[in-house]
Amino acid sequence: MTPRRAVGRWAQQLAHAAGYDIQYYVREGPELGRRGKLLKSRGITVVLDVGAAKGVYASQLRLTGYEGRIVSFEPLSKPFGRLVKTAADDPGWECIQAALGTTDGTSTINVAGNSDSSSFLQIGDRHLEAAPQSAYVKEETVEIKRLDSIWDQIVRPDDRVYLKLDVQGFELEVLRGAEGALPKVAAVQAELSLVPVYEGGPVFREVFDYLEGHGFRLVGLEPGFEDHETGELLQADGTFVRD
Repeated sequence: MTPRRAVGRWAQQLAHAAGYDIQYYVREGPELGRRGKLLKSRGITVVLDVGAAKGVYASQLRLTGYEGRIVSFEPLSKPFGRLVKTAADDPGWECIQAALGTTDGTSTINVAGNSDSSSFLQIGDRHLEAAPQSAYVKEETVEIKRLDSIWDQIVRPDDRVYLKLDVQGFELEVLRGAEGALPKVAAVQAELSLVPVYEGGPVFREVFDYLEGHGFRLVGLEPGFEDHETGELLQADGTFVRD
């Protein structure tokens, strides 16, 4: 472990013990600029923010100039509480405490020490090597919904939909629970794993092939989770559109 990583981990542990949460500041950069252009050029009117955590992604959408509706999904109780507070002053931002998947019901999710790495799947060794603070610390029972079953409740007939997935290895589960809705989706942003980071979770090619098979083409890639020790990129966000 490098001195930088050791100090960072120590600081996070100290903050958690005191009841605080360290957040990394993300500057507005070229990725946000491209996202804003895409939302505008595709006429997006609603963003389905699946795996919203504390609301950073949706807050960044507003920095791009996007003024349409946002519907954020977050299953875990603690991040959801933060999400609701973040969205409180934005009348165009709705928050739903649920995960999306292939079934309607409840399931047990593994809660990570950094919360952002929480998943229904077991975390992989490669993930833990790159981010030891992502080790699971407890479990929580959460609600799961199929996007198909709630589509008419959150999407209007004339909406142009952007589906964002940050679901820690559950990408294909969400997509398979939305097969009826996918033809109505204009664009998808999905986390793509270059190496297995969750046991049983899909890697890049599987998600790519699934979306391509449903009429989408890849138009953008953004660096995501990386191993700061080795310099390897482990995950990236891919943006796909339907022509």
